[in-house]
Amino acid sequence: MSEIKEHIRAILTELGEDPDRPGLQRTSERVEKSLRFLTQGYAQSATQEIGNALFHETHNNMVLVRDIEFYSLCEHHMLPFYGKAHVAYIPNGRIVGLSKMARVVDVFARRLQVQERMTDQIADALEAELHPRGVGVVLNAAHLCMMMRGVQKQGSSTITSALRGSFLDDQRTREEFLRLVHGAR
Repeated sequence: MSEIKEHIRAILTELGEDPDRPGLQRTSERVEKSLRFLTQGYAQSATQEIGNALFHETHNNMVLVRDIEFYSLCEHHMLPFYGKAHVAYIPNGRIVGLSKMARVVDVFARRLQVQERMTDQIADALEAELHPRGVGVVLNAAHLCMMMRGVQKQGSSTITSALRGSFLDDQRTREEFLRLVHGAR
């Protein structure tokens, strides 16, 4: 039995459960499998996910992928937070395959996280890999640690942003990005 399974069994016992009762007999195994999947981002990198999907192109206007679903685990309570990522960049002679932007989001979502850091990690990775004129990232998420426990505010959401290059320095670029992200659906 792996150490994770042993620890899950011990947690179940500490909670007053019998880890050998029919409904819990395989719970420690399922929890381990789930945690390994939900934290697979530790074994991944943006560089690996982007791979050779960089293409020389003269396009020099904003590229935005909106509404990228993501699921992560809060590092403070190990409860899920989930939402949508909106990721944009302005090319500087190279573009990236659109699906790779979603994959970069998943690299950082599949770790124990705080939303603020995850937002910066996505922006920093795209900046490092693409060398664009600018990057903008907005995450909008619901946190079960706020909804199920603590303040128990089910309707709350958290929005974070990271702006780099022209998204930070050029007010018109920033406004266009935010309008496209938050505009009519």
